[in-house]
Amino acid sequence: MEINANPSVLTPRDREILKDVILTYILTAEPVSSRSVAKHGQLGLSAATIRNVMADLEEWGFLAQPHTSAGRVPTRAAYHLFIRTMMETRAVSAKERRYIEENLKGVPSDADQLMEVTSQLLSELSNQVGIVLTPTWGDTVLKGVDFVPLSGNRVLCVVVSTTGFVENKVIETEEAVPREELVRISNYLTENFAGQTLRQIRERLLRRMAEERAQMDRWLATTLELASRGLDMDEGPDVVVEGTTSLLAQPELGDLYRVRRMFEAFHDKARLVSLLNQCIRGGGVRVIIGEDSDLTSELGFSLVAKSYGVGDSTLGTLGIFGPSRMEYQKIIPLVDFLGETLSRALTESFSGPGRQ
Repeated sequence: MEINANPSVLTPRDREILKDVILTYILTAEPVSSRSVAKHGQLGLSAATIRNVMADLEEWGFLAQPHTSAGRVPTRAAYHLFIRTMMETRAVSAKERRYIEENLKGVPSDADQLMEVTSQLLSELSNQVGIVLTPTWGDTVLKGVDFVPLSGNRVLCVVVSTTGFVENKVIETEEAVPREELVRISNYLTENFAGQTLRQIRERLLRRMAEERAQMDRWLATTLELASRGLDMDEGPDVVVEGTTSLLAQPELGDLYRVRRMFEAFHDKARLVSLLNQCIRGGGVRVIIGEDSDLTSELGFSLVAKSYGVGDSTLGTLGIFGPSRMEYQKIIPLVDFLGETLSRALTESFSGPGRQ
């Protein structure tokens, strides 16, 4: 069973054969036979010897045989061992680095657009799915708020975070609020609450409303009411997904059933958020493969992810999602570089009071 896979039992020869199987499978998407490993000629071993070693690797949980007549494929344990001890990482080329930096620098001061461009870059440079988890609004730090009158008794609340994210919300008021009063309210809230998270601000406002309801004048009552409703954005993070159609060319998605399951997974926002949240803490790149999570296990996929942020504040996660047979030696450095570059772009582009 794979759960008992123990790398300490492997000899150097076992590791070389396992590495050859993994690299061949990543390249061809076909179960690997002992004969094909022997043909590579790098080990100087007979097909019979290699066959015996591959049988041992299967027994130890590093290889699996999809069909009795087929060759063998790497397991989750094999991929993790490959990443930890065998993989020769392929640095992001100077050309790709320039391309990434130019694309992110070319985005205007709009953090939401930065997320979209980052997801597109992840997909384009990997031929997999690019995913970016945006911040939870309740935890974002306020830079400014603006109330704009609409038709009738409707007011548009525009909230801008210190890291450049913008959120809009339409509020229905009991009676029309004059534009001049909305400007005054906007300025008051920005001056008094910038630098705090939306959750902290709303809690303070609700507490003040409860304490001072009896002696509040009309303007303060309107201010607190608009602010408490306009800043009620304690919703979960969003997920920006790009490149799902690029996976249709992958051999793993050669039947309609698996394609349907993949698109259902991408439409299940809660599961994607849960998976990406596993990678939001700690530095470095996280790799989730197959049975490491329910979602990757169902699809036979892997997620290579890294958190991004500004200063000491982690804002979200970005990653590459696709069949477990991916080029980890290329994907891991790419995700690492994009995570660092996005964090740098956010830091350089946006500033404001209370930025963490």
